[in-house]
Amino acid sequence: MSAEAPEPGPVVPGTGLAERPAPPAGPADPLPPEPARGPAGWLAALRGRLGSGELGSLPVVVGLLLIAAVFQSLNPAFLSAENLSHIAVDIAGPGLIAVGVVFVLLLGEIDLSVGSVSGLAGAAFAVLNVTHGVPEAPALVLAVLTGTAAGLVHGFFFARIGVPAFVVTMAGLLAWNGLMLQLLGTSGTINLDDTGPLAQLTRYHFTDVAAAYGLAAVVAAGYLLVSLLGLRARRAAGLPHGSPAAAAARTAVLAVVGYAVAHVLNQYLGLPLALVILLGVVVLTDLLLRRTVFGRRVLALGGSVEAARRAGVDVAGVRIAVFAVAGTLAALGGLLIASEIAAANQGAGSGDLLMTCIAAAVIGGTSLFGGRGRTWSALLGVLVIVSIQKGLQLESLAEPVKYMITGGVLLAAVVIDSASRRTRRAAGRG
Repeated sequence: MSAEAPEPGPVVPGTGLAERPAPPAGPADPLPPEPARGPAGWLAALRGRLGSGELGSLPVVVGLLLIAAVFQSLNPAFLSAENLSHIAVDIAGPGLIAVGVVFVLLLGEIDLSVGSVSGLAGAAFAVLNVTHGVPEAPALVLAVLTGTAAGLVHGFFFARIGVPAFVVTMAGLLAWNGLMLQLLGTSGTINLDDTGPLAQLTRYHFTDVAAAYGLAAVVAAGYLLVSLLGLRARRAAGLPHGSPAAAAARTAVLAVVGYAVAHVLNQYLGLPLALVILLGVVVLTDLLLRRTVFGRRVLALGGSVEAARRAGVDVAGVRIAVFAVAGTLAALGGLLIASEIAAANQGAGSGDLLMTCIAAAVIGGTSLFGGRGRTWSALLGVLVIVSIQKGLQLESLAEPVKYMITGGVLLAAVVIDSASRRTRRAAGRG
């Protein structure tokens, strides 16, 4: 004889449907085992992340160590104070442009115009300041705004009109380069005041040893504070979280590296202002991406446009804002590059600058598929590329060799990104 069906529960008001009776109470599900604490727990968590494809910055850090070891063995001058100081200055301009590229890549898109926009900003500043006598401060602001305007144009055609970002920014690459040539005129070069404020952005060094050591201390303390606040927030929300001991260990490693770099820089000219500018922009943009509504919307769009739209995200508005950010940072980077040579010329923004900035973002760990990456990846990636370039210069190797090695490093980074993405999917985290 079949068992009797359970009697329906009371009718839910306003629906006409009977309320489903609650299932009989059974034994409680066993709680998952508490993760191990201390170094053993941290190592277990690290192995778990690596096994699931969460590589983070590990590949690029290993790569930097290998680059330093190889070139130092070939030439002891590679890790000298003078060479490292030059590297710290040379990464500033391309690094700022690469930070803007990270924002676009997080959407799963590409911006091919950043090189031309950087050259246009340098030309705009030179024409305003040298040709028309505009003071450097307002000329600098207007030059940066040219990059913002170019980014807004790209974002409008991409987000509102529906033209693919690849096509829009390719058109921008040609158009802004042509406008730069038009501004520079027949001479093709406008020399800047090599003692003015713009030139000092890449020439000024804080000679007081306390400046470099103080910056290292501030960076380490800030990292520890942000890490502990993040742990507390995740614990309060009932989310998986690490331990304060692991955060302290990471901070200790960062502090050791920071103080070592500060010590080396102080052996030459001191802390470069250009490096301070780059680090400041990286920190601010990292906070923008991870701690603001706008940043979460950017990451959401990179993960799934349709899901973000259904969640109420203004897709077009965020896309336009992202391209405006990329254009602004490209202009800032172009001004620092013009500062290094104290001139704006027809070659600005051309050559391998575009590929260097895109490669820096990808090598640093930003995914080409969108939704994964941090602005710190731009700093690490450009450090890899410029370190390779400086090492090859010390060895007096030809320019083609530099391109081949940089291309190989970029291919390796993309392969790692693709492999880790497949691993995350297989682990159900992708």
